[in-house]
Amino acid sequence: MDDKISPILIKNNQIVKDEWVLISQEEIFDENKYREEQNLILPLSFWLTNRSFFVQHSNIGVWINSDEDPSKIGSDCNQIPLIAINFPIFTDGRGYSAAKILRDNFNFSGELRAIGDILCDQMYFYRKCGFTSYSVRGDTDPKKAIRSLNDFSMNYQSVSDHNQPIFHKRKI
Repeated sequence: MDDKISPILIKNNQIVKDEWVLISQEEIFDENKYREEQNLILPLSFWLTNRSFFVQHSNIGVWINSDEDPSKIGSDCNQIPLIAINFPIFTDGRGYSAAKILRDNFNFSGELRAIGDILCDQMYFYRKCGFTSYSVRGDTDPKKAIRSLNDFSMNYQSVSDHNQPIFHKRKI
């Protein structure tokens, strides 16, 4: 998220303009300057503190750090149009679990975005955990990232996109 090169947004297998503004933990959000037409992604802690104000707005999203509990917004998640999960470094896989929890346990049906240190090598796995958009690092080849969404044709495990794992397809 703090790369000097702006991230590239991939959604629906194409590069798209990002219509959302990510508000960092360090930025101060002023409700009085809030504009209804602005799409904002707010840090989880700030959203929770101001839940009653934000839950009623269809243009307010939430971003969750890898060390934060996604179940804190579980009961509200389907009132939130976009939830972003931050991968601070590519070796931190806790965001995959957060995505699975939101999709499988809370039936989140909105846009689930991977943000942070997002690499081509992991695109397929992000998708399998339920992510629908990806803010890839600015130094990433976006066409390669899109191709990487389909790196494999079968899964050995159950996944959030509900494709049947290969062992269920095997005839005994």
